[in-house]
Amino acid sequence: MTTPLPVSVLTGFLGSGKTTLLNSLLKDPMLANACVIINEFGEVGIDHLLVETSDENVVELSSGCLCCTIRGDLIDTLADLLSRRDAGTIKPFDRIVIETTGLADPAPILHVLMMEPLLVSRLRLEGVITVVDGFNGMATLDAHPEAVKQVAVADRIVLTKLDLLVGKEGEDMLFAIIGRVRKLAPGARLLTTHRGEATAERLFNTGLYDPAGKSPDVQAWLSLEQVQRAERASHGHQHHHDHEGHGHHHHDVSRHDAHIRSYAFTDNNPISPQALELFLELLTSCHGPNLLRMKGIIKLADDPQRPVVLHGVQHVLHPPVRLERWPDGRAETRLVFIVRDIEKKAIEELFRAFTDPITGGAGNTDKTLSLS
Repeated sequence: MTTPLPVSVLTGFLGSGKTTLLNSLLKDPMLANACVIINEFGEVGIDHLLVETSDENVVELSSGCLCCTIRGDLIDTLADLLSRRDAGTIKPFDRIVIETTGLADPAPILHVLMMEPLLVSRLRLEGVITVVDGFNGMATLDAHPEAVKQVAVADRIVLTKLDLLVGKEGEDMLFAIIGRVRKLAPGARLLTTHRGEATAERLFNTGLYDPAGKSPDVQAWLSLEQVQRAERASHGHQHHHDHEGHGHHHHDVSRHDAHIRSYAFTDNNPISPQALELFLELLTSCHGPNLLRMKGIIKLADDPQRPVVLHGVQHVLHPPVRLERWPDGRAETRLVFIVRDIEKKAIEELFRAFTDPITGGAGNTDKTLSLS
């Protein structure tokens, strides 16, 4: 018998800043031997490429279908990690951090970690860290029940992007989002990123996760998950996945509901910095409110060996950042979009109009793209 390993769940809605926070935390010696599991929505994921740690410490879960990922793949992945740790075939780890997709309902994840017989003797759910976008948070909580659940189950809440809240209006927005999350999770500790409060020491080693200390809603969600799990077991309902990670069932791994889905595409042709800026301007002006999340690694014509990382949430595009090299050696543009009621063709054809070598893209524009 061994001491159960602590497991922390890092959650938060699309674009809230989970991966940025994770990168910051992984620089802390406390997480030097942590194993990170990243769950992405859709067939193609790139977040695992942007986590600044050893590849052998990062596991990607990208089957996309939330019910199957949580109830099947997550269990299998955790059991496999423990088996390989016991056998000494992977680098030893002393804790596990699970970064969920931004669309995740956290209840099934927590239920698995607290109740799955294969795991409870080896793992202990330590706490839930929920990242909340201080700028878009109120609108997100109004529109997406998953975001409400993510906040309500939290032990620690990390407010991000507070630098975007300026003036009297920004102050009002700050007080509003603080009041909202306090009401949803009255027992959670509230921290921010802009003052350096969200440290590993304050976010981890929080003790055993206790549903009884949460709101009645949280306890009801977990109880409902228990009932649904029993019903699935009684009907022999199981999900099977092929080796490519695509489920043989009626769920589309890239669809969240009737309106929200994920698209991804690649392009070997480089794009000029001027053309990229024009593409982003057109994209946000035409589709901003329905562009729930955009992330990508871009091959630029001015320096194809040093890609640019892009992140965007609706109308807000974060400053692009140059990497010194391609994270996995594949020098090609990869773009992932999570959208509401936007067809893939509309986005992909717009982008390829700027990379098509026949038309010359939009390299003759006078705009420039600021890169760090």
